[in-house]
Amino acid sequence: MGAYGCFAQVYDRLTENIDYNELASYYDRLIARHSGKKGILLDLACGTGSISRIMSKMGYDVIGTDLSYDMLSVAMSQPHENIEYLCQDMRSLDMYGTIDATICVLDSINHLESKEDILQCFKSVSLFCDPEGVFIFDMNTVKKHGETLADNTYVYDLDDIYCVWQNYYQDDENARVDIALDIFTQNTDGSYDRMYEEFSEIALAIAEVEKLLTEAGFEVKEVLEYLTDNKGTEDCQKVVFCCTKTKER
Repeated sequence: MGAYGCFAQVYDRLTENIDYNELASYYDRLIARHSGKKGILLDLACGTGSISRIMSKMGYDVIGTDLSYDMLSVAMSQPHENIEYLCQDMRSLDMYGTIDATICVLDSINHLESKEDILQCFKSVSLFCDPEGVFIFDMNTVKKHGETLADNTYVYDLDDIYCVWQNYYQDDENARVDIALDIFTQNTDGSYDRMYEEFSEIALAIAEVEKLLTEAGFEVKEVLEYLTDNKGTEDCQKVVFCCTKTKER
């Protein structure tokens, strides 16, 4: 699992199209639906902290974890009262106590390298999940990887940033997409600096993810189409899993 390095410098600019307030409100509503407790919230793979900051303003005590020092450096450069940022691998969390709600947004789970890694992540979250706690996260579907990302190339042309995003689809059991980013940032004298980043994402069938969650000690309450209350299916581009800790554990 690669950790964003130079990509961290331009990540917020390249994701300006994401409505983080809408996303945070959606997750807040799902948390309330499945637990109603607004306590300690773990923002897993928090990146530059965009969701962490909004969830904190909503009344959560937020812990943000990410594997990338560069992403966390950007997060910590922003106001972060009542937020604690920790550099941790989502497969081996080390919390101080139990967590009331864990969220993981923007297909971060897909960045894990294998089904075994995803299971280890789920077990790690489960270990620190309060008996009444919830785990809610989104994932890209196999369909999105095979049809939308596939072997397509996307170009972001901003005033001072030019990014070429190239996908290379590997039609294997994990529907892996290898991603290469060529990023050009403009200097004050008009010249450009070039950066390069590469990483991969995998996708699993919904039933397979549910099986891993059950093995990790979670009960899947519902699977939704991303940002809606519609039932999530393999025909969706992205789905959201809403889980609670299994009572007998």
